[in-house]
Amino acid sequence: MTSPHDPPEIVPAAGRDARPSLREWRFWAVQAVVVAIAAVHLLVDLNISTASGAFPAGIPVAILVVPVGYAALRYGLAGGLATSAWATLLWLPDLFLPKDHGHVGGDLVDLALIDVVAFVFGRGIELERLARGRIERATAERLGIEAGYRHLFEANASPILVLDARGTIHEANPAASAVLGPGMIGRAATELFAGELPVAEQSGKVVALADGRDYRVGIVTLPAGSGKGGAATQVVLEDVTEERSERDRATRYAALVVDAEEDQRRRLARELHDEPLQLFLHLARRLESLGGAAGVPIDVSKGLDDARRQALDAAARLRTLARDLRPPALDQLGLVPALSSLLADIEAETGVVTDLDVTGATVRTAPDIELGAFRIVQESARNSVRHAGARHFRVTVSYADDELTLTARDDGRGFDPGSVDALESGHLGLLGMVERANVLGGHLEVRSAPGTGTVVEATLPLRSVPSARRDPR
Repeated sequence: MTSPHDPPEIVPAAGRDARPSLREWRFWAVQAVVVAIAAVHLLVDLNISTASGAFPAGIPVAILVVPVGYAALRYGLAGGLATSAWATLLWLPDLFLPKDHGHVGGDLVDLALIDVVAFVFGRGIELERLARGRIERATAERLGIEAGYRHLFEANASPILVLDARGTIHEANPAASAVLGPGMIGRAATELFAGELPVAEQSGKVVALADGRDYRVGIVTLPAGSGKGGAATQVVLEDVTEERSERDRATRYAALVVDAEEDQRRRLARELHDEPLQLFLHLARRLESLGGAAGVPIDVSKGLDDARRQALDAAARLRTLARDLRPPALDQLGLVPALSSLLADIEAETGVVTDLDVTGATVRTAPDIELGAFRIVQESARNSVRHAGARHFRVTVSYADDELTLTARDDGRGFDPGSVDALESGHLGLLGMVERANVLGGHLEVRSAPGTGTVVEATLPLRSVPSARRDPR
């Protein structure tokens, strides 16, 4: 019999304990003691007068507590219950002696107490064994996890450091020892990172170590007790030298592409302005002079006038194309006048209401910065007019001590930036703006949602950053 509050595994555990006890001679010795006690008790009750003998009530049943309790303590619940049941069975002949020589009332009470002792002792032993087994299993599992972690820690190709609560290096794997040297244990971790920032603030940053390679810092907080003096910190150094080299190459290539594109635009703008545009203007003047010559029929004069207007219209289109390719105001007057001219042209040509706000002290910046900023706003305006169906387009230019912030905002239909694949959906303008900002050493963010318009915000340095030092992150 078990309690409803017992763990469910106590019954199979008791069954397992019952089987090995039958193979031990000590178990049978205990049963023999029970037999002997029952036999002596029966003989005493048969042959000794209960009124005048040395044992007025016979051999006390309570003596069975000794073998039953021993069986319960040694063999658990099954052993204790088996021994108490065996004792009860052996006591049956005594209980049927005539004239109450077997003391039925007292013996039954004592036997019930013996059964209770067997159950209580046996159950307690089983619960203790189960608890000990759970502890042993948990300990073995923990040791296995620790052994697995230790194997990963030792075999990991990335340098790994374990810091104590004070930021001192408590442990290092072989890869870290190979990179940082064997004498790092006990040193402050900030010494390894040139003391620029606390280790906790280095997460995600890239540092250059003594071996000349670049590593990205990963920080993992370990639970209390993992290091000396409280919670420990694990620092994982991921070698990103090749990755950064590849990104630097990609950035330099993007910079070369941008430079080549701008050179091509500059050349085309100059050629359009110097040759085709002048030819159309000369043609318009020639047609005007022919139309006004004496003796020219009226219908011919009217045709020449129409041709003159078409030539002037073509010249205006060429002038606009040349300006878009390379706005003269940008080189001559700077970013803000060039943007003002751009927005005025957009408003005149499309009817979109435009605004330009400037904050901070307006200064001339590096030519490539001004050109990049102009191209970002130009592409944002093109997207707002062509794709977003915007009615209002606002540009804010903010000058700070060392950076320039551009914000282009429209009230168009918007889109989900997270669902746009620039290469697959043809949104190369977005990709071009991001790459241009990266090439200049800045960054660009696009915020939008369907029905809420679009905000393009770019932050660029006021001074040009050499391409070799530009970090695309």
